[in-house]
Amino acid sequence: MKIHTCDDYEPNSLTVEEALQRIEQDLQAIDEEQQLPIRSALGLVLAEDILSKIHVPPYDNSAMDGYAVLGADLPTNGQAQLKMVGTSFAGQPYNETVQAGECARIFTGAVMPTGTDTVIMQEHIERQDDLITIGAEHKKGQHVRPVGEDITIGQVVLKAGKQLLPADIGLLSSLGVPEVKVKRRLRIAFFSTGDELCSVGEVLQAGQIYDSNRYTLHGMLTRLGIDIIDMGVVRDTPEEVEKAFLSAARSHDAIITSGGVSVGDADYVTDTLRRIGQVNFWKIAMKPGKPLTYGKIQNAIFFGLPGNPVSAMVTFYQFVQPALRRMMGQTKRIPIRLTVPCLSRLKKHPGRIEFQRG
Repeated sequence: MKIHTCDDYEPNSLTVEEALQRIEQDLQAIDEEQQLPIRSALGLVLAEDILSKIHVPPYDNSAMDGYAVLGADLPTNGQAQLKMVGTSFAGQPYNETVQAGECARIFTGAVMPTGTDTVIMQEHIERQDDLITIGAEHKKGQHVRPVGEDITIGQVVLKAGKQLLPADIGLLSSLGVPEVKVKRRLRIAFFSTGDELCSVGEVLQAGQIYDSNRYTLHGMLTRLGIDIIDMGVVRDTPEEVEKAFLSAARSHDAIITSGGVSVGDADYVTDTLRRIGQVNFWKIAMKPGKPLTYGKIQNAIFFGLPGNPVSAMVTFYQFVQPALRRMMGQTKRIPIRLTVPCLSRLKKHPGRIEFQRG
């Protein structure tokens, strides 16, 4: 995606940066929090930092299959012979103290026996019955994972504002954390407007097209980990649009529509929003996606996306997704911008940002 910037394009249009700033200043994270089992918290946002109550690993353990020895027994030249006195398995440690001149068979992940501080890989020894022979090429402390090497007690492992991903759930379980405090899941209602729209599965009538935007929106919203309700296709009358607005505003944090926000005679979304709610802005100096409406109906924020499928996706990713993440309590994400060569010449209208397909 290649982005161009220029000066003023239309007096009543906001720049992309101005629109994003207005949205950010207007929104706060939801206050409601829940204490949930970690499996139920997948996709939700942490309401507080998670501090480890244990060391990881919780004890010195072997990083290799081999033999646990005392560093003091390592030969500086030549060879040394040690007597094997026991075995330490993962989950079944050797509970005796290993003395000078002794060693213990050990397996990956097993607790280092008391007295030992070094592991010799099994490939690097010679063994005859209970005696092993080692050379002088080894270093004290090798192949040992010390207690707390990965995580220490009191360390912040996940910060408030982090959306929990599968790897985070695995981390929490490895620390023995059964529950976490999270922001509750956002509730979003969305619908399309337009008499020409037909839902997938219905038979197209003359002059109709299938409504693809609702299905695209469903996918984009689902990936955010929020509760969504698809209100279907709302017909192009002021009464039907108002009825849908008021119904959605009663129990949802945000309302998203596609279509009905341009300047056509039958585009009632923005006019209805002005009558029963508040319009913060309507036009953005960008292409595609100029006719984006942002406002509020009662306590629900509102985004009116253009009906063009590409415009709807561009405005969703540029404006709606950052807004919803802010409401979820997520830490702000800064998009990565790359400079890449263009294979063909591009023409653009002065005074606006243009988003090109890449």
